[in-house]
Amino acid sequence: MEGMSAMRIEFVFFLLVMNLVGFILMGVDKSKARKRQYRISERTLWMMAIFGGSVGVTVGMLYFRHKTKHLQFKYGLPLIVLIHIIGIVFVTQ
Repeated sequence: MEGMSAMRIEFVFFLLVMNLVGFILMGVDKSKARKRQYRISERTLWMMAIFGGSVGVTVGMLYFRHKTKHLQFKYGLPLIVLIHIIGIVFVTQ
C-alpha cells in the first residue's frame, strides 16, 4: 500500500508541474505574440495539454485571453480536461 501512495504523490506532483508549465507557456506565448516575436508552436501547447497539463493550458488561455478565438483551443482544451477527469476518476476507483 505504501508504494501505491508514493505513486499517487508522484502523479499529483507530475500533474501540478505539467499544469504550471502549461499555464506559463500560454503566458509566454501571449507575450511573444504581442511583441511579434518567434512563438511557441501550437503543437507544443497541444502536447502539453494532452500529456497532463490540460487544466493549466486551459486556465492560461482564459487568464491571458490567448487563443480564445481559435475554435480548436476554445472547445478542444476543455474537452481534454474532461477526458483527463474521467480517466482519473476511472483509474482511482
